Amino acid sequence: MEISVEKLTAKVLEENPELDRYQLSVAIRKRADELSNGAPSKLSVSIKDIKPIDLALMEIAEGLVKVKGFK
Repeated sequence: MEISVEKLTAKVLEENPELDRYQLSVAIRKRADELSNGAPSKLSVSIKDIKPIDLALMEIAEGLVKVKGFK
């Protein structure tokens, strides 16, 4: 499975103008850690088929994981 990190990042930042790249990267890292530690994917993709960091970005871009806690 091939994803475009740049396109997904642009989509998330466009749809969430209150976020900046740093905040997004923190959220991606947190979700990737959860996935690495056994959390189930919110997409129908196996964690074995894709890197946790890429899967986390995909989940956020699809709106399945909300980024909150930043002001």
